[in-house]
Amino acid sequence: MQEFTITKNDAGQRLDRWLGKAVPLLPAPLAQKYIRLKRVKVNGKGSQRDYRLSAGDLLQLYINDEFFDKPREDNAFLSVFKPQLDIVYEDENIMVCNKRPGLLCHPDEHEYVSTLITHIQAYLYQKKEWSPRWENSFTPALCNRIDRNTGGLVIAAKTAEALRILNDKIKDREISKFYLAAAVGKMTPPQGELKGFLLKDEGKKQVAVYKKPVPGGKSAHTRYKTLEFRKGLSLVECELLTGRTHQIRAQFADAGHPLLGDGKYGRRADNAKTDRKGQALWSYKLRFDFPTDAGALEYLKGKTLEVPRENIDFVGEYFG
Repeated sequence: MQEFTITKNDAGQRLDRWLGKAVPLLPAPLAQKYIRLKRVKVNGKGSQRDYRLSAGDLLQLYINDEFFDKPREDNAFLSVFKPQLDIVYEDENIMVCNKRPGLLCHPDEHEYVSTLITHIQAYLYQKKEWSPRWENSFTPALCNRIDRNTGGLVIAAKTAEALRILNDKIKDREISKFYLAAAVGKMTPPQGELKGFLLKDEGKKQVAVYKKPVPGGKSAHTRYKTLEFRKGLSLVECELLTGRTHQIRAQFADAGHPLLGDGKYGRRADNAKTDRKGQALWSYKLRFDFPTDAGALEYLKGKTLEVPRENIDFVGEYFG
């Protein structure tokens, strides 16, 4: 509980408006709820949200201390009142969420509240499964990430042990990742592999594809299979054999079949034919292969998680 005495500079404000300034991390709906529950007292009594404060009023706030901190990237989860998550799988160690296109995985210089990890942390905090006040260092974290405008499955670790194991398994390629993509044109051959080397231009936030090794380049290997061809588009399943930045987008564009709607690697003429914003790409399936021991996560061995095709927007729109 914290106490505040209203000064003449704060007098005249509505209680709820003052509360929003005094406790900046407290979401407005939660502030209104706390006022109703009389966890915000004025001169020892419950009050209404539209009460006009007077100089000398004593406010007692029965609100968790962390809400009084200054807003920062590491406490942004406190600002999320109702986490928006499509949870595909959850247990005591991990969560797997189906991220919607347009949502960032992690905060950037422009946004640190509306991100996948922020909503996951808010969800676990509100379930009382995690709080930064209980931990010395661990914070729930993502084990893999996908581009902002790509949809699909992202794994989050709820414990430090799970994070360590999954990071090792991803590094050792013991978790298979499959994507669905709508590629422009007919893939020839209909199935095969794309190999090359990707070199990232940090200034442009873009990668270039090379057939031979180049200084700073990283090998990229994608296996693909055409599932359907309709109206000039190929529905392709891609298996990532390496996990490089923009790997599928860049390799398919280099092969002459950019992804529909891809503003970075696609062709303007192709994209002009659709109102789609962002590449038609979805991380739709994960398989926990685990050929080596997985310790506390051994129970996941052989498990496959998949987003149904009908839940992938471009599949329904372009392939029925």
